[in-house]
Amino acid sequence: MNPAELTDPRPSPIAGSWYPGKPEVLRKMIEAFLKEAVVPKFEGQPVGVIVPHAGYIYSGLTAAHAFKALQGMQFTRVIIISPSHQPYHQPLLTTGHDAYATPLGLVPVDHKALGKLNKLLSEDGGLELASVRRDQEHSLEIQLPFLQTILLEDFWLVPLMMVDQSAALVRLLSAALVKLIRSFPPEESTLMVASSDLSHFYSERVANRLDGNLAQAVKAFDLDAFYLHKQRGEMEACGFAPIATVLQTSHLLGADQVTVADYRTSAAVTGDKTSVVGYLSAVISTGKAAKHD
Repeated sequence: MNPAELTDPRPSPIAGSWYPGKPEVLRKMIEAFLKEAVVPKFEGQPVGVIVPHAGYIYSGLTAAHAFKALQGMQFTRVIIISPSHQPYHQPLLTTGHDAYATPLGLVPVDHKALGKLNKLLSEDGGLELASVRRDQEHSLEIQLPFLQTILLEDFWLVPLMMVDQSAALVRLLSAALVKLIRSFPPEESTLMVASSDLSHFYSERVANRLDGNLAQAVKAFDLDAFYLHKQRGEMEACGFAPIATVLQTSHLLGADQVTVADYRTSAAVTGDKTSVVGYLSAVISTGKAAKHD
């Protein structure tokens, strides 16, 4: 990865607002979160994480609990799947730029992997991965400074934003991602990141119930049950499909354990328990299956 070759970076629309715009301030904030965070006890190797995407002052500490489990590790590429908070006609988006810019530097986009994924989606489901430029999506970008801080070396980014959050797209995308990841050389490791906040603007009592239901549901790796809970109004997440996709893909690749790293609401910062947003982080790992390798 030669930064000089990255001539068309996506400019950050959120640096300086959702997180600090000055590199030294940003790094200091992330390091403080990581110092306070506690690594959850999990089995096997981590293959993915679920992390929130609010402004760092609200959800940074929760995210740090899961990211700390990856600190010092090395991944060739990171697949980040987020929702799209902006309306697009296309169901599944990626970036048209060759890198993402953050105050900590440029993160190169793996367009070769995206090309393979697009071909798989087209062949298996007639779906085209749409490229967008200068998007305003915060939920994908906000994970990058953490990854730039914790990972041992630079990595390639595979950015995906889901407009359509249906179970049908989750199944199609998960199947394509499994084929994509298995096509990489064995020495090239891949991490998946699901970006999502949980319930929005309920009392903390109601939020704890809804978010507790989701925390239990993610451990089952059951896509049908996951969406049934959603249809019944038993849980809520703006990145419901990204969570489901990373869970489904991880499970198909052999993961069998989800460990909740941290949960809290915005009331921990604001003190207002009448209208909160829920934040959860978790580590998805190979679990006990790793012991049989």
